[in-house]
Amino acid sequence: MKAVVRVWDAPTRVFHWALAVCVVCLVVTAQLGGAAMTWHFRFGYCVLSLLVFRLVWGFVGGHWSRFGSFLYRPGQIWRYVHGRGDATDSVGHNPLGAFSVFALLGFLSLQVASGLFSDDEIASAGPLVKFVSATWVGNATFYHKEVGKLILLALVVLHLAAIAAYFLQKGENLVRPMLTGDKALDFPAPSSSDQLADRVKAGIIILSCSALVYAAVTWAG
Repeated sequence: MKAVVRVWDAPTRVFHWALAVCVVCLVVTAQLGGAAMTWHFRFGYCVLSLLVFRLVWGFVGGHWSRFGSFLYRPGQIWRYVHGRGDATDSVGHNPLGAFSVFALLGFLSLQVASGLFSDDEIASAGPLVKFVSATWVGNATFYHKEVGKLILLALVVLHLAAIAAYFLQKGENLVRPMLTGDKALDFPAPSSSDQLADRVKAGIIILSCSALVYAAVTWAG
């Protein structure tokens, strides 16, 4: 008999889908340009708030959302790639999925950071442009528009391809648990805490992160 385990707590799921929506909106507003750049910056600040939240939640969130649950040693990654991984590797983020998560979070952070220092020399400039040299601004702008954007798009495509591959080759639906929070397992595994208190805690954290980002941007402006 399969055991239903709460893998992804509600705050993690909301973070995941909110981040996905913001990234799509960032791509669209960047392509539109002009007046849409005002919203491009706003969505960028939302992403920054979400990333800071995820950093904190990676230490105080549900069991499978904590970074400690998907930090794998090289030997564990090697065994997983060669089909000799532990059963628990498939509960939360498996070794390859963990690599994808860290890569996405890392490059999203670089993209947001470079955007804060970017200037299109037309009508849009990041709030931190005035604090650095023109050389720094030029490098940040080049990375943001020509390098970081392409890296992120490639990572997103790989992420979606991996989801499709798991479904088609292994019959494993990775999307459903990120919607419902639960997985049906053939073995016992700890559940992530997902009580009202956890959600209130997450709400306080995201509000604090958003207030911090708002205060920083307002101060810089």
